[in-house]
Amino acid sequence: MPKTEFIELGDGEQIPILYEDRSVIAIDKPPGWMLVPVSWQKTDRNLHAAILSSIEERRFWARSRNLKFLQHVHRLDAETSGVLLMVKSQGAVRPFGRLFESRQMHKRYWAVCHGRPQRPDWDCRAPLAPDPAQIGRIKVDPRAGKPAETHFKLLCSSGSFSLIEAQPVTGRTHQIRVHAARSGTPIVGDRLYGPGITDLDGLDRFPLGLRSMWLEYANPFDGRPVRIMAAGEDFLAAFGFRIDPQGGFHSLSA
Repeated sequence: MPKTEFIELGDGEQIPILYEDRSVIAIDKPPGWMLVPVSWQKTDRNLHAAILSSIEERRFWARSRNLKFLQHVHRLDAETSGVLLMVKSQGAVRPFGRLFESRQMHKRYWAVCHGRPQRPDWDCRAPLAPDPAQIGRIKVDPRAGKPAETHFKLLCSSGSFSLIEAQPVTGRTHQIRVHAARSGTPIVGDRLYGPGITDLDGLDRFPLGLRSMWLEYANPFDGRPVRIMAAGEDFLAAFGFRIDPQGGFHSLSA
């Protein structure tokens, strides 16, 4: 039976499938969907619940794969788009979860940020902890915070904005967002850690200038190397950047 190249939700929304093998499906998560337990009732944009409902309805994308289970093994913030890895069986949850826990899952993000960094590349190792003053917010806490590390690399600057690659070594909540703000380059659209509102047109399509671009790992069952990449052209164009034929980054106005 032929298979679709997308997941179809109950409302007809189609989410592109970036990669698939016997154990996993990686999707291009759109912004605006939360990754929370199915039982969480505080939003109608619960991606896990929407996907499980689609599977239970035996929609063609799931039926053609004989899928009965699909579970994400890491998280992206609600407004973050890009590569999201999901496993097809309960038995795969732990092996793939361990890849993230043991830092054997290599991740890259693109972030559109306010300002220009002082250096072309740098590391931020500020420890992170929940902020008791505001529920859902994370703060830098040198005393009680958990270790956190992010590598940053400047890809391009245009006017008062910069395109930065972020490689998180650890996986703390809001890590890239807090570390980017700590570095003096808060992410565009970030209401918790940056100025939030700007007049950039791109925020209509991507409310947060952060996109998961790349996952790379060794399959825990057979050791085979896997590299999953999301398309970035639309994301870049939304914020005034582009990739040239040689792979370099430029502003659309250049």
